[in-house]
Amino acid sequence: MAEEIKKEAPKLFKVTIDNKTIEVPPGTTILNAARMIGVEVAPPAMCYYSKLEESGGRCRSCLVEVAAGSTADPRPMPKLVASCRTTVMDGMVVNNYSSERVLDARKGVVEFLLVNHPLDCPICDQAGECYLQDFSYEHGKTAASRYEFKKRIFELEDIGPYIKLHMTRCILCYRCVLVADQLTEKRVHGVLKRGDHAEISTYISKAIDNDFSGNMIDVCPVGALTDRTFRFKNRVWFTKPVDAHRDCDKCCGKVTLWQRGEEVMRVTSRKDPWAEVQTIDGKPAWICNDCRFHKKKINDWVIEGPTVISRHSVIAQGHYEGMIKPKETLPEVMGGRDPKLLMDIRKVSGVNSVDISQLPGPATSETFKKKEQ
Repeated sequence: MAEEIKKEAPKLFKVTIDNKTIEVPPGTTILNAARMIGVEVAPPAMCYYSKLEESGGRCRSCLVEVAAGSTADPRPMPKLVASCRTTVMDGMVVNNYSSERVLDARKGVVEFLLVNHPLDCPICDQAGECYLQDFSYEHGKTAASRYEFKKRIFELEDIGPYIKLHMTRCILCYRCVLVADQLTEKRVHGVLKRGDHAEISTYISKAIDNDFSGNMIDVCPVGALTDRTFRFKNRVWFTKPVDAHRDCDKCCGKVTLWQRGEEVMRVTSRKDPWAEVQTIDGKPAWICNDCRFHKKKINDWVIEGPTVISRHSVIAQGHYEGMIKPKETLPEVMGGRDPKLLMDIRKVSGVNSVDISQLPGPATSETFKKKEQ
């Protein structure tokens, strides 16, 4: 009888990041190892996306200092390395927020990203959930920009009825290109030209039309790709995110609804603490365009409860989970009966007579004139 060969369990590598030690499997990047420890040591990332293959290594936001390469070779690496592309070694020591070199380098990265980025935050739909805002607030320089030349501009291009492209805001993270390449059968857009003239565009001015094109909006870290059906309709911190689901034959059907009162202002995929699409049943929970753009009524969904926002953002301030509500006294006084309304103030006043969430684009004065006629 042949002897049974027992496979040994893979050895775990011990890595120390900002004086916190963790054991991770071989092949784990420094960035993912830091995320396993917690948000307090995890480097920022503008281009890396764990659900997309070949992402990372472009924005240089996640640069870290390797103080010791490994136990076998404890020499430090001479230059800062991209943590999203560098795998850990056994005994590696990494300095992130504890390194002055790293913090100074990130200030330069922020300045570089903002060189051509316009000051559109007051009108941008991404405001309040923009990672470039957070990145510049935490690591940007307090002094005024040294850039004295005109910012680059691009001609407006229509890429379809659902997605609005603002190329002036793009930081060329390549996430939208990777989404189209890995989720759809035919990719019709990409990065054209090179250097300072590089831009996201379709090859022959062709509209992006496939069932999962809306996921490009979710992966965009800035306001370069926004939802046309939500454009200029509301601010995210005025909306209430709730988890919901429906039976869909194209996708998982598990989404986040952004409500303002009883109106569903927009629909997005569910996000994890790193602003990436959640993994449900072992697969990334991408959603189809039918769920995202065409199911804007509350009756189309089964509400599960408030969405847990685990990031530092103004969105988290609009939560009602665990809130202590004052006790209603009128039903007790009236013998258990609810008070009757004297009038429906919405109908009598005529305010909000237009269902804004159902409009294909931003509301204008012409919209209300047509309603009155």
